[in-house]
Amino acid sequence: MTVLLTNDDGIDSPGLRALYEGLSTVADVTVVAPKTDQSGVGRARSDMGELRSNSLDIVDHEWGYVVDGTPADCAAIGLRGIPEAADIELVVSGCNHGPNVGSYLMGHSGTIGAVVESAFLGTPGIAVSAYNPESYYPAADGYGPAGRVTARLVDQLLDSTVFDGVDLLNVNIPSQNPTRMRLTTPLADYETTVVDGGVETFDSSYWAAQPISGDGWEPQLPEYRGVYPAGTDRASVVAGEVSITPFEAPQTVVDPPSELLSLVEAYNAEPLESGI
Repeated sequence: MTVLLTNDDGIDSPGLRALYEGLSTVADVTVVAPKTDQSGVGRARSDMGELRSNSLDIVDHEWGYVVDGTPADCAAIGLRGIPEAADIELVVSGCNHGPNVGSYLMGHSGTIGAVVESAFLGTPGIAVSAYNPESYYPAADGYGPAGRVTARLVDQLLDSTVFDGVDLLNVNIPSQNPTRMRLTTPLADYETTVVDGGVETFDSSYWAAQPISGDGWEPQLPEYRGVYPAGTDRASVVAGEVSITPFEAPQTVVDPPSELLSLVEAYNAEPLESGI
C-alpha cells in the first residue's frame, strides 16, 4: 500500500517526520508537503482566485516532493500530478502542532483541508493532530506517540471496509500516554469579537465554553475537565484520549424546510422578467 503524506506545518515539521517514520513501518510512504507553514488555510487551492498563482514550484525531496503551495494543493498534486499517484490508496495529513477539534476550527484547518480535498478526489484520508494534555502544544520531541498510533491505525485499516462508508477520519493524539481511544463527534464551540481599530481586528476564542487561561489563546486543558459534553472531541482531548471522528466529505444536502419550498414556488409563480 502507498500512503500519500502531507501536512500544513511545512516540510520541516517534526510532526511530519514522526508520521513518516511511523507510517514507513507499515506502508510505502510518498510525501508531498508544503514548503512553508500553511496553518489555518483550510481547503484553499492555489488555482482558485485571481490573487493566487495557477502554477506551483515542485522540488524533489528525499521523502518525495516539496510544493510551494497549500495542503490542498499538495493533496491534489499527490493524487493527480506525480508518478506515484496511481498507487496511492490513502492520504494522511499531519501531524499537526496542537489539536484540531470543534466544528468551527476544523473548517479552518489546513491539516483537515488536505484530506477533504483528497475525499473530493476519491481517495480517503486521515487527518492527524498531536496535543499535550497539560500544556496544549506538544514539545518538539513529543510526536512519537502520534506516529506510532497512526501507524497502527493505518495497518488495521488496510484490509478493513471502514472507508466504504467513511470519507475521512479526524484523529487527535496525546503526546503522553495514549492509552485510551474514543469515537467522538465534533463540538460547535466558538466565539469572536471584532476589535474596533488597531492592527489585530479579531479576538477569537476556539474554546469558548469558559474564559481562556494560559499564554496566548491556547487553554490549559486540565481547567476544562467536566466542561464539555461526553462523547465530543473536545471532552476527549481534555481527558487525554485519542479522539477519532469519522466524516463524509461536505457539503451534505439536507431536506429543505417547507418555507424554502414555498419561496421557490412563489418565485416560479411570479418570476422576474427576462432581461431585468
